[in-house]
Amino acid sequence: MVLAGIAFALLNVATQWLAMTLAFPPASAAFWQYGFAMVLSLPLLFRLGLRAMRTRYPGRHLLRVLLAALGVQTWVAGLASVPIWQAIALVMTSPFFIIIGARLFLGETVGIARWAATVVGFTGAMIILQPWAETFSPSALLPILSALLWGGSSLLMKNLTAFEPPETITVWLLVLLTPINAGLALASGLAAPSGLILVLLLAAGLLTVIGQYLLTLAYNAADAAYVQPFDDLKLPLNVFAGWLVFGYAPAGYLWLGALLILGASLFLMAAEVRKERSCA
Repeated sequence: MVLAGIAFALLNVATQWLAMTLAFPPASAAFWQYGFAMVLSLPLLFRLGLRAMRTRYPGRHLLRVLLAALGVQTWVAGLASVPIWQAIALVMTSPFFIIIGARLFLGETVGIARWAATVVGFTGAMIILQPWAETFSPSALLPILSALLWGGSSLLMKNLTAFEPPETITVWLLVLLTPINAGLALASGLAAPSGLILVLLLAAGLLTVIGQYLLTLAYNAADAAYVQPFDDLKLPLNVFAGWLVFGYAPAGYLWLGALLILGASLFLMAAEVRKERSCA
């Protein structure tokens, strides 16, 4: 899980370099990154086979992948506008959107502890965003929008796991993500990479595959309750990567907002562990 966090931190550096420093269009960057990742994932796709796409819920799969693709697009666009540490801290609000969505759309019971953690997490996001400040830019909301979209995609995946095998969910994602990203990129004018941009996009595709593979190994090697806390290392890892490459770092009370989000996330994880143990 730690190695996956490092891979994704390097991926975010490459993405921000592309979008912010080299001004490569975010929609095109997302298409090429995940297009190269899909090519590198073809052995897995061939092993699973298209027969794994048999489903009674094609609409849910399509909506889930569409939300995931839009989340990718807004995430890359966000990295073109805000420092890595800020984008990572804000996208960590995704579990709080999932809690709200689970109550509204799945009818799950949400206790006081979950609501309290959600309020604390969003309070941290407001401290980071500072919508009351004169320097506030609407583009700073893009990581929050990405968190919302990925949260919706996760809710649909959770719903589908009750009816579909993991292989079906995986294949639908692999098959649909690149065409949807291609359509979004074409709509905004698809840019062809060359030189350093092509190298960075190839690296981003490779890091995407490596990161996802390391996540799979982590969850196969140990219980999710043990592995999950290490996922929150992505915040300090990305803070360090952003400072090392771009000189970005949270200043003053902005650390407070990041710590509130991190603390609320860890609190939710600990509450879920206690709940699982009491049920066992």
